[in-house]
Amino acid sequence: MQLITFILAYPFIWLISILPFPMLYAFSDFVCFLVYRVFGYRKKVVRNNLAMTLPHLSEKERLQIEKKFYSHMCDMFLEMMKTMGMSQKQMEKRYRFTNLDLYLEMEKKGKSIILLCAHYASYEWLVSMNLHISFEGYGVYKKINNKYFDKLVKDIRSRFKTHLITTTETIATIERNHKVGKLGVFGLASDQSPQASRAFHWAPFMGIETPVHTGAEMLAKRFDMNMIFLKSKKIKRGHYEATFELMAENPKEIPNYEISEDFLRRVEKQILEAPEFYLWTHKRWKHRKSDQ
Repeated sequence: MQLITFILAYPFIWLISILPFPMLYAFSDFVCFLVYRVFGYRKKVVRNNLAMTLPHLSEKERLQIEKKFYSHMCDMFLEMMKTMGMSQKQMEKRYRFTNLDLYLEMEKKGKSIILLCAHYASYEWLVSMNLHISFEGYGVYKKINNKYFDKLVKDIRSRFKTHLITTTETIATIERNHKVGKLGVFGLASDQSPQASRAFHWAPFMGIETPVHTGAEMLAKRFDMNMIFLKSKKIKRGHYEATFELMAENPKEIPNYEISEDFLRRVEKQILEAPEFYLWTHKRWKHRKSDQ
């Protein structure tokens, strides 16, 4: 059944990948109409998330954000497929780094790097970073149940020299590299909600006390890795800008959980600047301290 699903879907994905960008975004508008107006995909989740985290805004203002978010989400979903047919020149034109020199200076420190980012703007096109760096680039992701789609995603991202590793493979990969002195940069989007029963730390995120992913911080401390935050910004449709921000050069010297909380503050700042580009369909605030 997995293979049949893949065979049926692949021609559609391939067609999306070869569409000129104007046609891609025209099609995205149509998809958005279906997703938002017809099917109302996760509309209740989005609405609840916006109401909880942006209570200072009026209902009308939150509705405007909601509509813009669905448009952006559809763009991003199709851009992910478009990656399969993009050239290096197209990628570099549409996803630009403002201060790559900061990252390259960190490579000279001779330590592996953990790069933290949020599900914000275009986290999919971050794979283009590997065209500009010397370290081996790893993207930590959640494995797709359909093994054929999982392989396709890996193949697409490997075009831009990214090695995908699952969340369960992360520790073993870092440990193996550390033992042989192989330097790498590991990209993690750590803004989603962990299981409350496995959470080591709770902290306010967008004003709500929630469980926090602390794995990136603990890995950095354990293996003496530098930590960088990547701030993404959507300049206009199909064009993004990314800026590196140094978080910690000696994470062992920083009290536990301070780095994880610093990450949340940086993500909050992004969200408040332009909330429509955050991934509101995830149930990020499903676990709250007040519910415990």
